[in-house]
Amino acid sequence: MTGPVRIRPMHADDWADVEAIYRAGIATGNAMFEAEPPTWEQFNAGKLDVGRLIATSDSGCVLGWIAASPLSARPIYAGVVEHSVYVDPAAAGHGIGSQLVTALISATADADIWTIQSNVFPENLASLALHDRAGFRRIGSRERIAFMTYGPWAGQWRDTILIEHRRN
Repeated sequence: MTGPVRIRPMHADDWADVEAIYRAGIATGNAMFEAEPPTWEQFNAGKLDVGRLIATSDSGCVLGWIAASPLSARPIYAGVVEHSVYVDPAAAGHGIGSQLVTALISATADADIWTIQSNVFPENLASLALHDRAGFRRIGSRERIAFMTYGPWAGQWRDTILIEHRRN
């Protein structure tokens, strides 16, 4: 991958590329507990507009995406979101994830969101390193939180590490 990366808002017409990257992450078994990505309608309904971003190459190819969901509908948690970030395997190692996370942090600060969190599988070393570099803290771990039903970890209980980024 060469050339500049552009970060821009995600639109419905980006979904085919976003979904393909989502599927590639799911195939690793270390991205999420679900075996299939949601439909665009499900994704769109569950994600905030703020910080719903994609990274594109200079030719317009989607290289990665990031999005956040409200943690809770309760008003006291209005400033807390849970995020996901995925990078096309062909673009891995080029700082795409870092650019997306930095853009999310900036966008959420402007939207009065004070905490960004996520649960990461301990085996997902690239994601943990990315978030460490971005200033996320590892808050704790949850043991045997969910049972995998697909992929290389099918039939096994999985742990997660809770990470968070707090606005100053």
